[in-house]
Amino acid sequence: MRSKAIAERAAWDFMTAEGGSLELAAINPTGVFGPILGTAAPSSVELIARLMKGMPGCPRLFFGVVDVRDVADLHIRAMTDPAAKGERFIAASGDIMSMLQIASVLRSRLGEAARNVPTRALPNWLVRFAARFDATLKSVVPLLDNTRRATAAKAERLLGWTPRPPEDAIIASAESIVSLGLV
Repeated sequence: MRSKAIAERAAWDFMTAEGGSLELAAINPTGVFGPILGTAAPSSVELIARLMKGMPGCPRLFFGVVDVRDVADLHIRAMTDPAAKGERFIAASGDIMSMLQIASVLRSRLGEAARNVPTRALPNWLVRFAARFDATLKSVVPLLDNTRRATAAKAERLLGWTPRPPEDAIIASAESIVSLGLV
C-alpha cells in the first residue's frame, strides 16, 4: 500500500512540474477479484484459493471488493471522459466484506467446489499466537479488525461507472481458480 501511495504522489508531483501540459486521473482499486488469465494469481485471488483449499477458520480481516473487469472499465472511462481530469477515483463495489462473508459467498454459490471453505471466524488472540510461527499470519496481524471503508461514489457520479456486485467478482475468481486447476 505504501509503495502505491508513493507512486501516486510522484505522478501528481510530475504533473505539477509539467505545468498542466498533461492530464492525469488516478484509479485506486480496493481488493481486485474476478477472472484471472493465468496461474500467477494476484494476492486477492490467492485469498480465494486459500479459502477453497481449506483453513481452520477465517481471520477477522476485511476487504473492499471490485471486479478486475470493472477496474478496466473505470480506467477507460477516466481516459475518455474530460470530467476525470485531475481527479482521483476509488474502485470499489459495495461495502467491505469480512473474510468470513467471502467464505460464505463461496459456500453458498459453489457447491462441492467449496467443500473445504471454512465456516467460522478465528479469534484474534489465536491468529496472533499462530503468527509467532507463521510469517504469512504475522503480516496480517496489524490488519485484524481493520475496517477501512472506501466509496466509489465519485466514479459513479462523475463517470457513470457501475460495478458488478462484489459476490459476482468473488465467484468469478473462484471459477477461474477451479478451471485453471489451482485448487
